[in-house]
Amino acid sequence: MTALEHEDSPVYLKLRATIAAAILRGEYRAGDQLPSVRALAAEHGANPLTVAKAYQSFQDDDYVEVRRGVGMFVLPGAVERLRLAERERFLTGHWPRVREHIALLGLDLNELLDREIA
Repeated sequence: MTALEHEDSPVYLKLRATIAAAILRGEYRAGDQLPSVRALAAEHGANPLTVAKAYQSFQDDDYVEVRRGVGMFVLPGAVERLRLAERERFLTGHWPRVREHIALLGLDLNELLDREIA
């Protein structure tokens, strides 16, 4: 599970988060073709309709374009716009819960920042 996913999220949102993380890591850049619906479904053990729904959300947000008969491609500027959207989603949706959990556990923020990521 990536940092963009939640255990209680619907499967298509988990797949969307996985794809978004790959785009943000640079695995798919502007102009790159995303895996086919069937290939991604097989890779993740998901229903192709679920993958199609995840991909449709990227198309709806203008991060990708479908080239009929060829596949789905990342649009220019999509990485930057996706990063901004994911930052906003994190700050409004995730961060308040993380911050509350940090306070609940009595953790020191500086200590957390100094800690190595495993």
